[in-house]
Amino acid sequence: MPGGRLTQQERQQIALGLADGLAYAEIARRLDRPTSTITREVMRNGGPTAYRADLAHRATERRTQRRRQTAPRGPEAPPQAYGRDPEAVREYEELFTTVLMTSGVPKMMSRVLTCLTTTDAGSLTAAELVQRLQVSPASISKAVAFLESQGLVRRERDERRRERYVVDDDVWYETMMASARSTAHLVEIARQGVGVLGRDTPAAARMENIARFLDFVSEAITRAAEQAREVLHTKPEPTSRAPEESGLGQAPAMSTNRE
Repeated sequence: MPGGRLTQQERQQIALGLADGLAYAEIARRLDRPTSTITREVMRNGGPTAYRADLAHRATERRTQRRRQTAPRGPEAPPQAYGRDPEAVREYEELFTTVLMTSGVPKMMSRVLTCLTTTDAGSLTAAELVQRLQVSPASISKAVAFLESQGLVRRERDERRRERYVVDDDVWYETMMASARSTAHLVEIARQGVGVLGRDTPAAARMENIARFLDFVSEAITRAAEQAREVLHTKPEPTSRAPEESGLGQAPAMSTNRE
């Protein structure tokens, strides 16, 4: 059923659709499911090239069992801000974490970065991260140290002198610029190969073509990141009503602060 959990047969259909090169939207249409459901299912289970129906089904059963075993026995968690659906938020956080992992970020670091990014304040203390992720303080410390070394988070002190971990609005701009610098370095190395291999040889021609291609990509990334940087600083427009009084589940209107 469209609103229920995916069955093993549906997962087999997803695997067949991926093998046939179908888009997520087409697979979703054939199964009468939301496209987001198919995207989340595939990305949390290895991605489009590694998805296996039987492994995905068993992994889902294990996750369900773990949730039942670790379900809190104390007071219920406080309601989400802005009327968000807690289950939908949790599933989205899993999806975002999986996408970060497929891009090369280790699992715990991906979980911490996701937690910070999806928090309205954009910052949390170590204790808050421990509580939200249900992991040890040592795991948080190690993850933050890695993310800080990559320029993805920074530390600051709040008014109570507590150390907070912050994900800056500019973090994605800095990531793109670092990627451009890394690509520019590859261009330099490729062009060194042209001289070593002999300028009029097939191997040298290949290296020159690689250098030209990567040089174009590096310049394009740099130019696009500079032009789009202000998008990262777009803020919600102030409303006359408090979030609790406004329409639940509605996304706030956005405006770009160009000052």
